[in-house]
Amino acid sequence: MASSSRTILLSLAFLACTCPANCQSTPILFQNVQVFDGTEIIPKTNVLIEDGIVREIGPDTSSPSAKIIEGTGKTLLPGLIDSHVHVHGEAALEQSLIFGVTFEFDMMMPPRLMATLKNSESSNKSDFCSAGWLATEPGGHGTEYGLDIPTISDAKKAQAWVDARIAEGSDYIKLVYDDATEYGFPRGRPTLSKQTMKAIVDAAHNRGKLAVVHIGSEWQAEDAINAGADGLAHLFIGASSDKHFGELAAAHHAFVIPTMTVLRSICGPTATRRELINDPKLEPFLTPANITRLKETFPSASRGLSCEGANKAIKQLKTAGVPILAGTDAPNPGTTYGASIHEELVLLVSAGLTPKEALAAATSAPAKAFHLQDRGHIAAGQRADLLLVNGNPAENILATRDIAAVYKAGIEVNRDAYRAAAKERN
Repeated sequence: MASSSRTILLSLAFLACTCPANCQSTPILFQNVQVFDGTEIIPKTNVLIEDGIVREIGPDTSSPSAKIIEGTGKTLLPGLIDSHVHVHGEAALEQSLIFGVTFEFDMMMPPRLMATLKNSESSNKSDFCSAGWLATEPGGHGTEYGLDIPTISDAKKAQAWVDARIAEGSDYIKLVYDDATEYGFPRGRPTLSKQTMKAIVDAAHNRGKLAVVHIGSEWQAEDAINAGADGLAHLFIGASSDKHFGELAAAHHAFVIPTMTVLRSICGPTATRRELINDPKLEPFLTPANITRLKETFPSASRGLSCEGANKAIKQLKTAGVPILAGTDAPNPGTTYGASIHEELVLLVSAGLTPKEALAAATSAPAKAFHLQDRGHIAAGQRADLLLVNGNPAENILATRDIAAVYKAGIEVNRDAYRAAAKERN
């Protein structure tokens, strides 16, 4: 947070762990399983889940009525969290869950769709929070999609604008501070002024809401952090990163969602994208439309832009102790729901995080940054949103792709049925 003395009261009442219509009816006991609890590895233990909750963890944990899952050679993780997506409907949430993503932070959504999805009774989908409409200038980024976005250009109207978003159900506030010049557009596009950005951030904090800022360049990132932003929705395009960038973010208690996956689609095709598409552990669950989208890049990819600055920034952020959150910006070109988080983890490791740190970036770190009280960890009392994989992703991050099972509130997701239907979808 921009101030360690400020208390953010993120309202997540709709995420209370209530028992859905198909509530977990039989306890499950994972035996002899390695656990990544969100921060650390427990080499070999038992985990009991019951009524959608983690009840007990320990080598002597048992239950005579539980279904036994033998965990030898497997790792149990908290369900993954994607900290930057744009949810376009219930199918997006269903797809995310198939790949082990049990929670998402949406960064722009029409309020009517947000209300519909939050009120859905389906349990076969990821949970989410949303920014609702984003704060952008008339003609700024976000307006190009043909949506009737309530824009803002007057700092004096910041509080009224924020209050209107909260009334619509926004869980936090997303701002755009990006004129697109870094992407090779010499004329740029309208964006919030520094004054208006700060007024909106302050207005969000006045109502106990987090403020997350979309940026495109390093100087914009620095301006956003200095304006009090709680987090950056992206890292930046460019070949370098100032050596003091990590220290600046740390001094302001900001978190960063690098979204390396989508940045790579801006800078150009990568081997990690091809590896994702061709991975035999993931490919059977991808639809033809998913694969087509993953092969796409932004028009800027032909301009020879560099993403090296973002790699350097990640090392600086790590050294400074800044929370790094895994996010994909799906479904932008080069991304798709759920599967792309597994590429993001690889890119974070390539940029300097250890596999265990990358796993935390997709579990405990976003839960802490966004104040989710019952997600992101495996501990007694936490929701039983879990990912069981073959192998040890704390040593080899590619093991997150070898999914043995996904559990949502203790109920195993039917991945076989999804796989059978995937190739029939358009």
